[in-house]
Amino acid sequence: MRLSQAHLSAANALIKPNDNNKKAKVGIVHLGFGAFHRAHQALITDAVIKEIGGDWKIVGVTWSSVDLQKDLIAQDSLYSVGVGYNDQLDINIVGSIETVLMAAQTEQVLGYMRDPAVKIVSLTVTEKGYCHNPATGDLDFSHPLIQHDLQNIEAPKSAIGFLVSAMRYRHQNGIQPFTPMTCDNLPENGRVLEKVVLQFAKQLDEELYQWIKKEIQFPCTMVDRIVPRTTDNDIARVEKALGLEDKVCVITEPFLQWVIEDKFVNDRPQWEKTSIANVQVTDNVVPFEEMKLRLLNGTHSTMAYLGYLSGYETVATTIQDPDFKTFVRYLMDEEITPSLNIEGIDLDQYKDQLIERYENKALQHRTWQIAMDGTQKIPQRFLQTIRYSLKNGVSIEGLCLALAAWMRYVSGVNEQGQEIDVQDPLKQQLAQVWQQAGTDLVKVVDGFLALRSVFDQELAGNQTFKAELQSALEKLFANGAKASVASFVAQRK
Repeated sequence: MRLSQAHLSAANALIKPNDNNKKAKVGIVHLGFGAFHRAHQALITDAVIKEIGGDWKIVGVTWSSVDLQKDLIAQDSLYSVGVGYNDQLDINIVGSIETVLMAAQTEQVLGYMRDPAVKIVSLTVTEKGYCHNPATGDLDFSHPLIQHDLQNIEAPKSAIGFLVSAMRYRHQNGIQPFTPMTCDNLPENGRVLEKVVLQFAKQLDEELYQWIKKEIQFPCTMVDRIVPRTTDNDIARVEKALGLEDKVCVITEPFLQWVIEDKFVNDRPQWEKTSIANVQVTDNVVPFEEMKLRLLNGTHSTMAYLGYLSGYETVATTIQDPDFKTFVRYLMDEEITPSLNIEGIDLDQYKDQLIERYENKALQHRTWQIAMDGTQKIPQRFLQTIRYSLKNGVSIEGLCLALAAWMRYVSGVNEQGQEIDVQDPLKQQLAQVWQQAGTDLVKVVDGFLALRSVFDQELAGNQTFKAELQSALEKLFANGAKASVASFVAQRK
């Protein structure tokens, strides 16, 4: 049997939808309806509806997954979240979704976003979905989607275009604005979203720009939960535990955190008042963002590039290598923690917890998946920490080894001479650097540092940074990734 309203009673789940789910109306539109949102914000919002009530059903918008839309429709918009730790798996069924639309269904998507009942438009569109320059935070006006949307604001294609189009309609019709709430891994993500929205609006309509600037707030958030891409094995495992087939299930870890800046222009769900722990509403998200981006995301990307090149398919298998485990903890303690300034958090406990999370064998989080879109991730995951360290005399040797592994990875050829399926919006430019430099690693480093969408001019011109990066890349080519990590660790024993 397939998961559906008719078969709910047959489901072996800890928590199931209740009458509140049936009565609730739409209050949120979410752009970028993927696995992470389903295991995080949609799950927490579901807890609000079940435990407190309110009209907070979610309309999900996806740019690419037709199968996801079809499968959710077939399941009456129900799906399950499997919380796994090694061999244990607990199942919850989520009923907070009203429907899922393709972004190409423009009129329907905008219809919801224009509706006064919608109080929040949230986003998990990944870093590249902001169509901005990661090094500067400015909107990329040369981006094809942005160029299209400026000329066709009633039929947008980008997330930024959808937001401004709906804001424009509300402004023109005297409708109270919604709160745009980004949940993507960007430093001060609310400020990033505000900047690109305002830049787009100013180019489109000065009056609209002034209205948005005056009337709309963009809260920052920090989201934390490891959610790998769902595999066929995951679907089979959930079906065995649930007793029903669920083609859109997600598998995640027990850990969950959500820190939200208290800046809303309209009503919002009381996420922090549910039984789901670790949801905080605060006046300052930045320290939490920096902690997560640098410690978790920074070491995740480190394991992605160095682990992939070492032949490790997942994070769990990478961290099982004692040298990698020591190297990752060294990075956390010696090169990343000095850049953090956060009160009320036991960083040693947080780092212990991170290692334990990485070791969770229930999560098959592929290094290749984490390695995607490096040009969009590198600035906030590595470069912010490196800038701090250069100014404050902290070592950058380990982070430069991770950064050099990214450069080696995007060459498109692994250490065995086999092709790497590089996924990155700047894939052609990265390949061109390698083609022009050939085997001259000095030229390779110069070519990468000339990428202004990744490296700003000041950092690219820092000779200490350049020398460390050059040395790390030479070691990778001379010894390979696995041996380079082992040698790094051995030198510090």
